[in-house]
Amino acid sequence: MCTRMSVSVQKITEPVLLGEGPHWDDRQQALYFVSIKQKTIHKYVPASGAHTKTQLDGRVGFIIPVDGTTDQFVVGVERKFLIIQWDGEEGSKVQVVKELAEVDQDIPTTRINDGKADPKGRLYAGTMGHEESPGNFQKEKGSLYRIDRRGVVKMCEGVTISNGLAWDLKEKAFYYTDSLEHKIRRYDYDVDTGEISNKSYIFDFKKNNITGFPDGMTIDTEGNLWVAVFDGCCILKIDPKLGIISQKIPIPAKQITSVTFGGPNLDVLFVTTGSMPIKEEQEPPCGATFMVTGLGVKGHPNVNFKLP
Repeated sequence: MCTRMSVSVQKITEPVLLGEGPHWDDRQQALYFVSIKQKTIHKYVPASGAHTKTQLDGRVGFIIPVDGTTDQFVVGVERKFLIIQWDGEEGSKVQVVKELAEVDQDIPTTRINDGKADPKGRLYAGTMGHEESPGNFQKEKGSLYRIDRRGVVKMCEGVTISNGLAWDLKEKAFYYTDSLEHKIRRYDYDVDTGEISNKSYIFDFKKNNITGFPDGMTIDTEGNLWVAVFDGCCILKIDPKLGIISQKIPIPAKQITSVTFGGPNLDVLFVTTGSMPIKEEQEPPCGATFMVTGLGVKGHPNVNFKLP
């Protein structure tokens, strides 16, 4: 493992209960994220430090801008994929423009969790099992879905907590996590069709004696994965070809939920966290959003959702 002395971790927002799904909108130079259990969507503008939020009518798993718009987003609310309109102002009203789909209609206890647009703007998002008590989930009730012009396609099932999506076009790879597997999956990825195949595992948390669970992740331009470790107080930089940890970034919160690259040069790593009292109280700054600078790497631009 190596550490760079120049790495800086800075808190940029006040805590929320379960921050998730950070998405950097290059056009607006703004970070969007959600607080799932508080049913809120958030916007943070680094240039001004402005942080605004508003509430939806259900638990929201992710927020992604709709391509070509400045005020429309695709969100996953409970088990529905919706297009909403929000002006980004504090507490302002959200209008549902369109319902794209409702999934898991045969398992009404699940909810949508992490979601991202793939390099072509198709939506990939998964569901997770009902949390029967804090940290105790119904097993293998969720699925991973893709939404594009062909409609909704179930890509895999038997998932407990759908998380962590990343694509590597050079390697024709799709990386994905079911958090309770304690592993990171790799699939062959066809960028033209969006299909995935040939599941394998590129990293095992238990075999590497990593405390915590793999949560959200992103990928840098060199093909390394940056993985949020829930219950682990850190982010891991993992080389998926070698299956090794090349860097560990401590974060002053226990429940690290997701990461994405952003900023004008795409060299800032934004980190969402949670403050849920699962085993004990999580005092501030737990639940805050952080930015990590000085990593010496860059990410790819986040892709906005292209309406089918």
